[in-house]
Amino acid sequence: MEERQFELSVHGCRLRGAAGGSGPAALLLHGGPGIPDYTAPLAAELAPLVSTLRYTQRGVDPSDAGPPYSVEVHIRDAIAVLDAHGIDRAWVIGHSWGGQLALHLVVAHPERLLGIVCVDPVGANGDALEEFVQNFAARVPAEDWSRVEELGSRNGDADLSVDERERAALESHHLIWPYYFADPSVAGPDYLTRYGVECAAQTDASVKEHFERRTLVNGLPSARLPALFLHGKDDPLPVRCSTETAALMLDATVELVPDCGHFPWLERPGAVADAVGRLLARA
Repeated sequence: MEERQFELSVHGCRLRGAAGGSGPAALLLHGGPGIPDYTAPLAAELAPLVSTLRYTQRGVDPSDAGPPYSVEVHIRDAIAVLDAHGIDRAWVIGHSWGGQLALHLVVAHPERLLGIVCVDPVGANGDALEEFVQNFAARVPAEDWSRVEELGSRNGDADLSVDERERAALESHHLIWPYYFADPSVAGPDYLTRYGVECAAQTDASVKEHFERRTLVNGLPSARLPALFLHGKDDPLPVRCSTETAALMLDATVELVPDCGHFPWLERPGAVADAVGRLLARA
């Protein structure tokens, strides 16, 4: 698929991304937060169905590191990407944290959306995040998991530099990367080479605040947009993140991908496109 690179300035920060495909507009939102966009293979899979816009969220190269970092700022950035391309309404397809950001867009700006697709999302209330960690602890070899816990303790260490915290985060991600997959042997090299630790920390704090305020739990029942939740059955992020969130919405369906972990388009190529195709036909 051919893509056109784009760059735009949003509230003092340059966002960089790519556009391609054909069909109705679809904004892709990657997970993280604080990591570069990794959705190029997903955009290629969806290219026959939708015109994709994907970008690296603020906080890490190739976009700029531009605080503050909050749910509200990420929402504002997403809308600015649509505005810069002259798009009044679009589908939003979000993965992991990006799926949660898509849900916040439903609550904050339903008038700009045609509908949403949440692929293995974090969910509306955060209740399953501890289970997510426990699932990794059960999958990752004990020696590696001990190292992951040691590295995790450095995230809040004010005596460490940003570079030291980034190196710790990257090493930790490399150790757990294969266990995002139902079959770790198919994982391939870890895509993550940069990590915006300040963006991740501040955005995670903002997410926690919204969990406590029940922003999504209280706001999603009023949504009138079609929603699809696609979740790998063997994702360490529990399936109930999708099922319980979908239950809050009036027009939401859930599809589970068998023998699949957190990245369906990598582990089960075509699964996301097939599900999106069915959603578009139904909508």
